[in-house]
Amino acid sequence: MAVVAVLISIALVGCGKPAAKGNRMVVAASIAPLANFSREVGGDRVTVKLLVPPGSNPHTYQITPDEMEALSTASVLVLNGIGLEFWAKGIVDATGNPKLIVIQTADGIPVLDHSEGEGGNPHVWLDPIDAIHQVNAIRDAFIKADPAHRDDYTRNAARYVAKLKQLDAYIRSQVATFRSRSFVTFHPTWVYFANRYGLDEAATIESSPGKEPSPADISNAIAVAKKLHVKAIFAEPQVYPKAANVVAEEVGAKVVMLNAFGKPPRYDYIKMMRSNVQAMGEAMR
Repeated sequence: MAVVAVLISIALVGCGKPAAKGNRMVVAASIAPLANFSREVGGDRVTVKLLVPPGSNPHTYQITPDEMEALSTASVLVLNGIGLEFWAKGIVDATGNPKLIVIQTADGIPVLDHSEGEGGNPHVWLDPIDAIHQVNAIRDAFIKADPAHRDDYTRNAARYVAKLKQLDAYIRSQVATFRSRSFVTFHPTWVYFANRYGLDEAATIESSPGKEPSPADISNAIAVAKKLHVKAIFAEPQVYPKAANVVAEEVGAKVVMLNAFGKPPRYDYIKMMRSNVQAMGEAMR
C-alpha cells in the first residue's frame, strides 16, 4: 500500500526530465556509502541526493514522494543491488524519467551467503576491494550520462581507489593483531568483510531482515559462541541490540556496535570503516 501511495504521489507531480543544479549533474544514491562514492567520483560536477538517510534500515525503508520527485529529475540512480533496494522494482519505471541511468554497483561481484533475502547477502560495500568495484561502476555510469567530463570522473575515481587500497592495507594490518578470529553478529552484515580478511562470521542471531529473533535463533547463537569461545557480538545502531546483549551475557562476550551505513551529518566511508575496525580490535585482541 505504501508503494501504491508513492506511485500516486509521483503521478500527481508529473513527468520529470533529467536536470542539473547549475552546471552539476543530479545523482540519486540509495545508501550513504554509495552517496559518498558518488561524491568522490563526481566531485564538483555532481549534486548527490541520498535516498535512504543514515540511521534508517534500508531493508525495511519505504521511499517517500519527495524522493520519488528527486528521481524524476536525476540523471543517474546509484543502487547497490542484490536485493537491498527492494523498493526499486516498478518505482523506477514510475518516475517518468526515461533518460534515468540506473546502475547496480554490485553487479559482477560474487554473491556470498544466499540465505539473506532475494539474491543473497547485499553488504558488499563493507569489503573495500568490492567497494573499488562499485566506485568503478559509478565512474562508468557518470561517463555514460555525461561523456563531456569523462576525464574528471576517471581522475577522481582513480584518486579515491588509491585511498581505498590504503584502507585495505590498514585493515589487514589491524586484523593481523586479532587473537580471536570468530564472531557472532546480530544481522549477517559482515560476511564479505570476514571473507576478505580471514575472519569467521560464525553465527547470526537475526534469521531474516527486520524479523525478531526467535528463542531458537538465540539459543543457536549462544551454542556456537560458546563452542568457538567467541569474544565479540557485533550489533548495529539500526536495530535494537537486546538479543545481542542476551547472547553476550550468556557467553561472556562483548557487544560491539558497528555501523554499516554511516552516521549523519558528515558521513565518510573510509573514516567509518577505520572506526569499525578499531572497535572490532578492542574486543578481539
